[in-house]
Amino acid sequence: MAQKTLVIFTRYPEKGKTKTRLIPAIGAKKAAQIQKLMTENIVKIARELKDEIEIKIYYAGGNQTLMESWLGDQWQFIPQQGKDLGEKMFSAIESNFKSTQKPVIIIGIDCQSLTVDILEKAFFALDNHNLVLGKAEDGGYYLIGLQKPRKELFENIKWGTKTVYQDTINIAKKSNLSIFNLPILADIDRPEDLVNLPDNIREILNC
Repeated sequence: MAQKTLVIFTRYPEKGKTKTRLIPAIGAKKAAQIQKLMTENIVKIARELKDEIEIKIYYAGGNQTLMESWLGDQWQFIPQQGKDLGEKMFSAIESNFKSTQKPVIIIGIDCQSLTVDILEKAFFALDNHNLVLGKAEDGGYYLIGLQKPRKELFENIKWGTKTVYQDTINIAKKSNLSIFNLPILADIDRPEDLVNLPDNIREILNC
């Protein structure tokens, strides 16, 4: 039985509806291709984790059939639930904790320098810390892990801004949570971030 859960947040790579901040620079088709390839890279990394970690993919856009035809039917695909990113993440953490009573980590697909070692370090840290965070260079975070649900960490946050990480840290400190910080990584969300694309994606798209 899986002891811990890794949740991957992603979006079905429909042209014009994903990576929209990149569209003015590279067009809707390439933006969707980047979404597709970055997701596949992260799923490949997740596959390398130990068997006792259960992996679930929470998606927006598309449907179960489209997700299975894209990434394979060996995964659990769950639609994201909530009005904003905070509600969606808390819903995922709460539902998984209720079923396992074990720590949950959520990652997105924007930080392509994420490694298996970082994920394993995050899970290990949750043995002794309430909260694990991986800060992104843009001021957000690429990973959040919790021993148990803490709703306050997902409320009153201006998602998509450069203060998300620090706001979360401030709330955690007020709640007297023990915090473990992972290495800072670059993410890929805006045209100026395209320099951070992995070589395999850059070669395919000629970005």
